Amino acid sequence: MTFQDLNLNTPLYNALTDLGFTTPTPIQAEAFNVVASGTDMVGIAQTGTGKTFAYMLPILKNLPFSKQESPRILVLVPTRELVVQVVEEVEKLTKYINTRVLGVYGGTNINTQKQAVANGVDILVATPGRVYDLALSRVLQLKTIQKLVIDEVDVMLDLGFRHQLINIFDFLPEKRQNIMFSATMTEDVDVLISDFFKNPERVSIAVSGTPLENISQVRYNVPNFYTKVNLLKHLLSNAEIFTKVLVFVSNKNMADRLFDNLDSTFHDELCVIHSNKTQNYRLRSIEQFRNGVNRILVATDVMARGLDIENISHVINFDTPHYPENYMHRIGRTGRAERKGDAILFSTENEQESVEKIEGLMHMAIRLLELPDAVEVSTDLIEEERPQIKERNNPAKRDDAIGAAFHKKKEKNQKENLGGSYKFKIAAKYKKPKTRGDKNYNKRNKR
Repeated sequence: MTFQDLNLNTPLYNALTDLGFTTPTPIQAEAFNVVASGTDMVGIAQTGTGKTFAYMLPILKNLPFSKQESPRILVLVPTRELVVQVVEEVEKLTKYINTRVLGVYGGTNINTQKQAVANGVDILVATPGRVYDLALSRVLQLKTIQKLVIDEVDVMLDLGFRHQLINIFDFLPEKRQNIMFSATMTEDVDVLISDFFKNPERVSIAVSGTPLENISQVRYNVPNFYTKVNLLKHLLSNAEIFTKVLVFVSNKNMADRLFDNLDSTFHDELCVIHSNKTQNYRLRSIEQFRNGVNRILVATDVMARGLDIENISHVINFDTPHYPENYMHRIGRTGRAERKGDAILFSTENEQESVEKIEGLMHMAIRLLELPDAVEVSTDLIEEERPQIKERNNPAKRDDAIGAAFHKKKEKNQKENLGGSYKFKIAAKYKKPKTRGDKNYNKRNKR
């Protein structure tokens, strides 16, 4: 099948020709007629399979010119970087179409975005939080939305956007087309579909966990953090093979720690990105990595989804992800558009259980390599790797040695919990008249 078989219009064909695209990916071919028909759709496809064009091509084909100010298409994505990326992709397709596209996200001046929305927009690409804020301010009117697209919905739910999504649904018209794309089908995603979708048609291209055939996978067993650093430096020193490398770590602190350890060796080739960095810093890091200014990008799992950068030669998992699905999303950053890619996994002894989960999900074993002789095995440990001593002043004492108190309580402290019978015990002890202060008793005697 070619794009000519999809019966697109001339402006879209011209845009695709400029981009050099002639053949749709499987998800683009399967989803086109479903989206174009106007029925609700749930698309399940591996990351890097062209999901943005899969929903935008049929939408743009059937989107007539309009002068109305409120948006007709709403695309929700989980991160700011994805907003920027989707807007760029839509602008490529609308090069010869008079369509207004706007991206909005948190972390920037909302007043500037309010003005941009007020100027009129056809396709709004946004993060859930910022859409909700703009809708509450009444600057953004969502009752004109004809099609709602939720991309990377499983990530949104993982990031805690469920309540914001539900609140956004309240602003939307009941009569609309819902389009959802996800790389994994979780229980939370199923609940969202059953609550808000009307008889959706499912388009599934690849089962979650199916390893991409064009990605070579190997792994190393490494004892600790500093040995991982030594191994990573050894691999990255070969710039002819490791031409564009994305290094994934588990959290923001680990990203900064690894960056500091690599900075002295790869200063001009290195950049880092995570959610604590400012928006301008994050966008600049992505652009420098995309354009080849920096050869190495250290990133957290938030960046594993939807990040579309061409020609990534290697994905290195510095930490083994706890959830095996995250491993699939990470390695999906390489080997895109049917190119060859390489994925490398570092694992400590404590991470072996996670390795087994990953291999179980893929139904295959990742080839284990021996550490190169040139890599020094360090004995230094970071704080998280050191044995935890719970009692600083008595490290030899074990928790299970704690027993009963070594002395008996004094007699005056051996009090009984009397509960609700307390007042009766006191009355009996001090021989107080039972009728004293009893108003009912006094009233009865007066009668």
